[in-house]
Amino acid sequence: MVDLRSLDMASLEQALVSLGQPKFRAKQIFSWLHKSKVRTFDEMANIPKTLIEKLKEQYYVSTCEIERKLCSKIDETVKYLYRLQDGEYIESVVMKYKHGRSICVSTQCGCAMGCKFCASTKNGKRRNLTAGEILDQIYMAERDLSIRISNIVLMGMGEPLDNFDEVVRFLKLVSSPDGANIGMRHISLSTCGLVNKIYDLQKLDLQLTLSISLHAPNDEIRSSMMPINNRYKIAELIEACKDYIKATNRRISFEYSVVKGVNDSDECAYELAHLLHGMLCHVNLIPVNTIEEGGFVRPDMQRIKRFESLLLSKGINTTIRRTLGSDISASCGQLRAKRVEE
Repeated sequence: MVDLRSLDMASLEQALVSLGQPKFRAKQIFSWLHKSKVRTFDEMANIPKTLIEKLKEQYYVSTCEIERKLCSKIDETVKYLYRLQDGEYIESVVMKYKHGRSICVSTQCGCAMGCKFCASTKNGKRRNLTAGEILDQIYMAERDLSIRISNIVLMGMGEPLDNFDEVVRFLKLVSSPDGANIGMRHISLSTCGLVNKIYDLQKLDLQLTLSISLHAPNDEIRSSMMPINNRYKIAELIEACKDYIKATNRRISFEYSVVKGVNDSDECAYELAHLLHGMLCHVNLIPVNTIEEGGFVRPDMQRIKRFESLLLSKGINTTIRRTLGSDISASCGQLRAKRVEE
């Protein structure tokens, strides 16, 4: 069975022609899936019943159900634990900003990357999501909250570039004028640093924002926090980033989770500034989220602001990420981990 919501227009046309149908049916069905955002075949009112029955034999429409919903009383952040059709669980977070609503979506059930500060990796990776399953996180949130999502962050559960083909398919679907029509410039993709896949992404020349989960200024600290650094050292990662910037003329964002006594010293700030000197980039300082068994502690805000000021003094564009949903454990992975244990 193939996920019909994951097919682009050309693939949908090809599928329908193979069933002896005219091409115009593809646009009708695509509209039902991505504008009306239907959840079943039977909701497609202008599609012949005979075709619906044929489609049911080979295809399904990916959907997710709300297993749990948490609403912040502080800043209107909403966190969802979704149940997929095979019983797996993923998470999404909807955040309210002055410019509109952003959603952080998952790309995998769990994660295989093993970053020590992230709850998503706690129970390992179960499987990749289809493009349709990534999309339906957005559609479900829009339906449930009666809102329009304007910005997307691929920074939820999973490593997006470890699910490269489906993520690229999702990006093309969600930005399609015939679908959700959310432009690439409103999409940010975060990776822990799969260098080979960064080069693959570079070849596509998409106008999205690439975010690199760096979190350390040197190999010793980064390897202790992120196993991926044993495969791709910082020097190799930074070289790939420089090549990406040169090829796409797009600024890269470096994510840096600030951990007390680990990577928050003045020396780390100066080392990071030296590492990124001359690059078209931005550093996003993230007060680390405390997770069970994680062992990492958030520094006080005075220490984080000191780190920021040192980077700024060296000419590195830097901001401190605003903490949203602090009363609902809004960092991805925590709800799923608890549900899996239950």
